[in-house]
Amino acid sequence: MRIFAEFLLFFYFCEMANGPSEISLLGIDFEKYIPHAQIITSIQNVAEEINRDYQGKEIKFVSVLNGAFMFTSDLLKYITVPCSVVFIRAKSYHGMNSTGEVTLATDLSEPLVDKHVIVLEDIVDTGVTIRALSERIEKENPASYKVCSLLIKPDTYKGDRKIDYVALQIPNDFIVGYGLDYNEYGRNLPDIYKVK
Repeated sequence: MRIFAEFLLFFYFCEMANGPSEISLLGIDFEKYIPHAQIITSIQNVAEEINRDYQGKEIKFVSVLNGAFMFTSDLLKYITVPCSVVFIRAKSYHGMNSTGEVTLATDLSEPLVDKHVIVLEDIVDTGVTIRALSERIEKENPASYKVCSLLIKPDTYKGDRKIDYVALQIPNDFIVGYGLDYNEYGRNLPDIYKVK
């Protein structure tokens, strides 16, 4: 009986550590879609690819705020080649919909000339943000330039640019958690949720 009680307690704490199975944000109900453990495993796989591809090189990561902050933090924990990170802030969503326009709220804090640049995105949806970022970064004349995204929606992506590293592919669902938001809420959730 004691072993069973300890198992239930362990299961409860594991479930709570990974977040609840359902949440509500601003009156919208969401259900758990991608658990934290799966997110981390996918990030580790992407980090291994990057480490292989950049042996003997130094990477300058450009993290796209606000959504990619958790992804950036966790990915860099598994990067073994020399690297540094700068941040740029881009906004293209209002509520649950892409506006189709990108606002660069903050610009790059340092030049990228002759650097091996990898842009870190939370999600690639239509490709509008990647197009705007590509135009901005290519003006810097980097030695190389690639894109890495935690998530991609292949059914909605209309861009020409190859997304070089992708942790997870998802259908065209609206999602929150692990840095992604609904009107700035839900970024703190360890798991990813989709609308019910």
